[in-house]
Amino acid sequence: MMASSNTGLSGLAPISITTQPLSDPSPSSSSNANNANNANNTNEETLTALTSALKREKAAKRKMYSYLVKIADELKTLRTESEQLIAASEYARKAWYEGGMWRGPNVLPGAATSTGMMGPGASPSRSRGVGGNGGDGNGGTSAGEGGGFNGGGAGMTGPMMVPRAPVSLSDLFLDIVTVTAFTRVGSAIQDVGSISLPSLAYFCIFWQIWSKEASYSTRFDTTDISSHLETLLACFTLLGGSLSAHSPFDGEGCTRIMGMAAFVAALHAALHGRVWYWFREGGEPDSVNYSVKRYAVFITVMNTLEIITWGVGMWLPNESAFRPWIFLIGILLNLRLPRGFMPNDFHAACSKRGVLFILLLGFNLQSIVGVASPYFNYWEPSWDQYAFLFLACFLLFMIKLLYVDDTYSIAPQDHALLYNRAAGFFFHIGNFSLLLFTTVLGSGLNLLTHSFLAAAAALPSDAKNLVCGGFSAVVFSIAFIKSMHIRRVPTNPKHERMFFVAYFTQFAGVLAVVFITARMCILQDADEGLLALLMQNEIQMLAVLVFFALVLILMSWLDEAVELNLYSDASEASEYRVQPFGFWACLKGEEPLQLEALALERNRAARLAQGSPLLGSSVMSFSGSFYNSMGNLNAKEDV
Repeated sequence: MMASSNTGLSGLAPISITTQPLSDPSPSSSSNANNANNANNTNEETLTALTSALKREKAAKRKMYSYLVKIADELKTLRTESEQLIAASEYARKAWYEGGMWRGPNVLPGAATSTGMMGPGASPSRSRGVGGNGGDGNGGTSAGEGGGFNGGGAGMTGPMMVPRAPVSLSDLFLDIVTVTAFTRVGSAIQDVGSISLPSLAYFCIFWQIWSKEASYSTRFDTTDISSHLETLLACFTLLGGSLSAHSPFDGEGCTRIMGMAAFVAALHAALHGRVWYWFREGGEPDSVNYSVKRYAVFITVMNTLEIITWGVGMWLPNESAFRPWIFLIGILLNLRLPRGFMPNDFHAACSKRGVLFILLLGFNLQSIVGVASPYFNYWEPSWDQYAFLFLACFLLFMIKLLYVDDTYSIAPQDHALLYNRAAGFFFHIGNFSLLLFTTVLGSGLNLLTHSFLAAAAALPSDAKNLVCGGFSAVVFSIAFIKSMHIRRVPTNPKHERMFFVAYFTQFAGVLAVVFITARMCILQDADEGLLALLMQNEIQMLAVLVFFALVLILMSWLDEAVELNLYSDASEASEYRVQPFGFWACLKGEEPLQLEALALERNRAARLAQGSPLLGSSVMSFSGSFYNSMGNLNAKEDV
C-alpha cells in the first residue's frame, strides 16, 4: 500500500514558487488606474445627471398635474356657469304667471347663490317657492321684476349668471310715492324754515318703509299677485301718511302717521310669516332654506314688536310727552345690521338707492318750476329769471355728478356693504342723511325761487339757511359715503405718493367747501365780510354754490387722472393698486362678505364671455385672478 501511494505522489509535477521584490508601477499600470478613475468619475457624473433629470421630470410632472387639476376645476366651474346661463335664459323667457298667480315666495337667484350666505362647503338645497318671470305690467314678459328659478334653481352654488335686471315698474312706482312723501316733509321744513323734530321723525319713518319694501324685493320674487297687492297697500298707506307731514307730535296727524307705520309693519309681519311658513322645514344649518327661515323669523318678530310699539303710541293721549320716545323706539326697531341673516341682491339694492336719489333730485327741480309757474303765467321770463332757473338746474346736476354710483365704480370686495358690517351700517346712515339734506336743499331752493321772483328787497334768512346748510350737508354726506368704501393705492412708493396727494387734496377741498358753506348758513344778516359779499342776492349765491360744486367735481376726478397717467387701462391699474387705504382699512374685512364680493367679481368677469366664445379663455384666466388684490398684498406682507 505504501508503494502504491508513493507511486501516485511521484507522478505529480513539483510546484515552484518564486518571489520578486516590490518596485514602482510601470507606466502602463498607472495609465490603467487613471482610466479606471476617469471611468468612475464619468459614471458618477452620468448618475448625477440622470438623478437631476429625473427630479426635474418629476417636478415638471407634478407641476403639470397641478395645472391639470386647476384646468379641470376651471372646466367644472365653466360647465356649471354654462348650465346656469342656460337656466337663466330659460327663466327669462317664462311668463310672470307660471307657477301660479298666487304662488309662494321664492328666493331671488342673486340672493340665494351669494357665497356669503351659503358659506364655503355649504350644501345646495332646493327652495320650495316656484318662481316666475317678472311681468312688465303690459302683458309682456321681462326679467325686470326679479324672481327665483323654477324647481330649486335658487339653491345652486357658485355665482349666479343672471343678467342684471333694471328697476321694475312696481319698484319705480313705489319710489315715486316715497319721493312724494319726502317732498311733503320738505314742504313742512319750508314752512318752518328749519328741520323740526317731528319732520325728522316722519322723514325717517317714510325712509324706513321704503327700506322695508326694498329689502324684501331684493331677496324674494315679487311678481306674484300677492306681492303686488302688498306693494299697492304700502303705497296707499305711505301716501296717506305723507298728507299729515305738517302735524306736530301732539296733533291727530301724528296719530295717523303712527297708524300708517303700524299697518305697514303688520303687512311685513304677515309677508315674512308667509315666507316662514313656506320654508318652515328649514334644512341643514348651511342651506339656503335654513337661512331664509331664520331671516323670516327675525323680521316677523321685529315687525310684531313694532306693531306693539305703535299701538302703545296711538293709545297715548295727544298731549303725552312720551310720543317722541315712541317714535325713537319704533325707529330703533327698524334698524337692521346689514346682511345679518340673509344677503340680498347686491346690484339690485345699489340700483334702487341710485334711482331713489335721482327721482328726489328730479322732484326738487319740478318743485322749483312749480313755484315759478304762476309768475310765468302772467309775465314773460326775463334773462335774469332764465339765469336763475338754469343755475338751480345746474346745481342739482352737479350734485348728481358728485353722487357715488357704487354699482360700477366700486369693486365689490371694496364696497362698504361687502367689507365690514360696521362700515355697511354707517353707509346706510350716510344714504339716509343724503336723502334728508337733499330734501332740505330742495325746500330752500323753493323759498329762494319765490323770493327771487317776488323781487324781495333782501335775501330771506330761511332761504339762505336752508340752501347753504342743505348744500353743505349734502356735500358732507356724499364724502362720508365715499369714505366708507375701501380705496386702493399702489405699492410703488412714487405712485403711492401721487395717489395720496390726490386723495388728501380731495379731502381738503371737501372740508373747505363744507366749512365755507356752513359759515354762509349761520352768517347773520348784520355781519359783513367776504362771505356776506357772496350772498348779496339769489343769483350770486347760486353762482357761488355752483362754482364750489364744479370745483369738487374736478377734484373728485384727480385719482382717475393719476390712474390714467400711470396705467394704460383699469385692468392694469387693478394689478398694481392693491394696498387698501381708507377709513375702515384698519378693520379686518369679514370673510363671508368678502367671499360674496369675490363671487360677484367673478360674475362680472364671466358676463364678458357671454357676447363671444373667444373671450372664454381670457375670462377664465381672469376669473382665477380675482384674488389678486388680497393675494398680492399678503405676499408683500410676507416678504
